[in-house]
Order: sequence, then C-alpha cells, then structure tokens
Amino acid sequence: MGMKKVWFITGASKGLGLSLVNQLLKAGQSVAATSRNIDELKKAVNADTGKFLPLAVNLADEKSVEDAIKATIAKFERIDVVINNAGYGIGGSIEELTDAETRNSFDVNVFGTLNVIRKASPYLRAQRSGHIINIASIAGIAGATGWAVYAAAKSAVIALSEVSAEDLKEFGVKVTVVAPGAFRTSFLTADSLILAANPIAEYEEVRAIHSKYLKMDGQQIGDPEKAAAAMISLASMPHPPVHLLLGNDAFQRASAKIECLAKEFNSWKAITISTDFATDETLIAN
Repeated sequence: MGMKKVWFITGASKGLGLSLVNQLLKAGQSVAATSRNIDELKKAVNADTGKFLPLAVNLADEKSVEDAIKATIAKFERIDVVINNAGYGIGGSIEELTDAETRNSFDVNVFGTLNVIRKASPYLRAQRSGHIINIASIAGIAGATGWAVYAAAKSAVIALSEVSAEDLKEFGVKVTVVAPGAFRTSFLTADSLILAANPIAEYEEVRAIHSKYLKMDGQQIGDPEKAAAAMISLASMPHPPVHLLLGNDAFQRASAKIECLAKEFNSWKAITISTDFATDETLIAN
C-alpha cells in the first residue's frame, strides 16, 4: 500500500465505505470516517485504535463538514486522501418523485460531495499534495429507465470531478471519479435505496425495472472488497486516472454508451455544423 497516509472517508458505516475503512486500518493507515450515526459506525468498524477517528457528520450541512475536516487535521495533522463515498439510490420517474425527495438526493449525492471538497481543498492546496476520490456510478454515464434523478446526481459528480481535476492539478492535488457497476453491498436495501413514495400506475416499465433490480440484491457480480482494494491502490499511483470504471458490467455499459453517442453525433453532424457562421473555407466547400 506504500507510505502511511491520512484518509478521510464519508459514508463509512456500510458497503464500500466500510470495506475501505477496514482494509485501511488493517494496513496501519490513519482513517477519519463519517456517518450520520456515529454509534452505528463505531459498531460496524469495532476498532480500538488511535488511528481511527469516527465522526458524526451531516454532509448537507457545510458547518458539520467543516468541523469534521478540522477534527481530522487536529488529530492527524494532515489529510492525504479524501474519499467521497456517501450516497444513496433513488428510483422513480421525475413526475413521481417529489421536490423534497429529489432535493434530498442531491443534498447527499452532490452537495455533500461539494461541501467536503470545498472544506478539504484549502489543506490539500497548502500542503501541495493530496488525492480526492469521488464515488459516482455507471448510472452517471449510462443511466437506466426509472433512475433519472439518481443518474442526474451521479452525472453531476462525474462532471464536477473532471473539472476539479483540472482546477487542482497545479497544486499537486489529484482527482479521480470512480463509476462502479453493481456490487454486492447493501445498496439495494431499504437503508440505501429510496423509491418514489407516490408511484403512478401508468409507469409500468419503471415498476418492472425496479422489481428486476430489487431481485438482484445479494446476487450482484461485483465484490466490494476487491472494489475497495482497487480504490485504495489509486492513492499510490503517481499518475492515477481521472475516470475509473469498476466492474465488467460498468465497462460494458460505458462502452455501449460511447458507441451510441458517436453514432448519433455523426448521424446528425450536418445539422450540428450548419449552425456556425460561414467562413471562407465553408464558402469554398459549398
């Protein structure tokens, strides 16, 4: 795993977050980990070590995030790797999901990530080093029927990561966005997935897709321990990727999306380029 680092991980009481924390502590790394429920986090990790700092944090609250970052600096004197893992799934058509349901999703999946980056960046910038790893989803690249809001939130995480990588590189800070496929975590349980409270009967295909996904629980192809190990390995790379897919299903979906986009863009190229002001070259060509 290389030299010892200080890690700050959100959403650490279950799933990939918990796998990350356990693997890092086992390797002797220093870990600050967040959860809304600190008792749940302590019980899940069960680590009596000076290298573990459990933190109760509301990621949608900027002050709560700021206090957590300061507490991490106070204990470990620096932060080397930030992993924005916290998030949850939300299913339903846009019409079915209320404004509150939608905003709550963005509060955790997007604004929570932004709050952590905003509050950690001054320290990373000052020390001229660090790595921010944001966990998105293959849904942010290739969304599926019935998951519009989730796809939108994870697309936002991908976009903000891409630009942050450019913004922060002059300070020696790296940014990677990870897009996992289906992993055998608690993601498809009621603890991590919200479906529209007021479904509309006419959306039969949406209901069918949700039913199909829920039946996958416990059968997902992805191994969360392998995913955690892959994410941890990024921190030791001198030139890590900006984008990292995890899982064969993610690779297949992303590849199909790229092919689909290229085909569609080329099919409509004539209209696309027809909107430019005419130049000497286009006049000659015509």
